[in-house]
Amino acid sequence: MIEVHHLDNSRSQRVVWLLEELGLPYELITHERDPQTLLAPESLREVHPLGKAPVIRDLARGGRVIAESGAIIDYLIEHHDAEGRLAPSAGSEAWERYRFWLHHAEGSGMPPLVMRLVFSRLGQPPVPALARPLGRLFARGVEQQYLGPEIRRLRDFWERSLEASGPWFAGEAFSAADIQMSFAVLAMAGRGGLEGRPRLQAFLEACRERPAHARTVARIGEFSLSAG
Repeated sequence: MIEVHHLDNSRSQRVVWLLEELGLPYELITHERDPQTLLAPESLREVHPLGKAPVIRDLARGGRVIAESGAIIDYLIEHHDAEGRLAPSAGSEAWERYRFWLHHAEGSGMPPLVMRLVFSRLGQPPVPALARPLGRLFARGVEQQYLGPEIRRLRDFWERSLEASGPWFAGEAFSAADIQMSFAVLAMAGRGGLEGRPRLQAFLEACRERPAHARTVARIGEFSLSAG
């Protein structure tokens, strides 16, 4: 049995989806964000010192605790995907692509998207009212000089990569790398960022058509990252 510590509207959605794809039994423990700060609650620190989601506890392997999305996916594939359904054969060209996308999602894909969300809130409460005009001005400058161009480069890179590899990021077959990348693509789509990118749009539609994804959304909802 896998114990999943899930934070509402967060990256832990991917871990639940992966478990649904693998058909593994799991217990879902949901932690609610602070409504004012949107930060994770202290209850998560009782599971892992960083106090962030996702975190899993593998009760079948001595209660081992694993944190970080990429590490959790690696762990579940290594220990609970004996048939190799969600990862290409090690050493293959598809494996090299799989490994890249598995780490790219969090290493390069998500940081500018999360930064955009954070900066977009500089002109809103709980920022003091007198500081909000300056916050909006600062956020606009960061968006124009850095975030906008960086996010466009990512979007174009993802679109070209899908054109070259096939419908999925590692190639013709769906893999755990697509689950990992789905969060970043959904985050980009949150503000209409996929307009004119048909392959990325098709990727999201193909993700949503998977029965395991539908079961995940029915249970915990679909992730939404909108700035503003």
